[in-house]
Amino acid sequence: MATAKQVKVTFPAEIFDAQTNIPLIHQVVVAQLAAARQGTHKTKNRGEVSGSGAKPFKQKGTGRARQGSIRMPQHRGGGVVHGPNPRDYSQRTPKKMIAQALRGVLSDRARADRIIVLDQIVAGDPSTKAARQVIEGIAKGKRMLVVVDGSETNSVLSLRNLGFVHTIEHTQLNAYDVVVSDYVIFTKTAFDAFVESRSAKEVASA
Repeated sequence: MATAKQVKVTFPAEIFDAQTNIPLIHQVVVAQLAAARQGTHKTKNRGEVSGSGAKPFKQKGTGRARQGSIRMPQHRGGGVVHGPNPRDYSQRTPKKMIAQALRGVLSDRARADRIIVLDQIVAGDPSTKAARQVIEGIAKGKRMLVVVDGSETNSVLSLRNLGFVHTIEHTQLNAYDVVVSDYVIFTKTAFDAFVESRSAKEVASA
């Protein structure tokens, strides 16, 4: 089985040498995490819980505090006051901000020599053992982000059982995954496709 080799590439300055705006990156990452929340949490109020609506005991003469229903929140099994309701947590984030945040974190990783480009992950049939040897042989870290092309199925299959590796297609690359990773590892195919797509977007938005 052929051994993966590190490839020397040119990092375009417009993508990998941008200013790292930490407040912007924080805003984009928080928005991304918020959008991932389901927002399906729900508690029942006193009108939704089961139970009789009858007055549990008479108003006067018992010495106890007056009560109107066993469904009130102070009773066991009663409704919840001001509990959570289903909601949408997503935040509106302009595409230019998202792109700028990604450029910022990639530039930070590039300046720290934490972006690596390989000619391939595995050659031939999928092999988790071979993929582990490749990743551990080029960098040490608790979390590795491997960026692949959609056509590199064998690489995805080889990496999916490695707990310290997160694999993502270059079209889905985002600021959060880069921020939480120690190293970003591209395959040459994915790197070329990513640079080409980003360069095209830069021209289109100019």
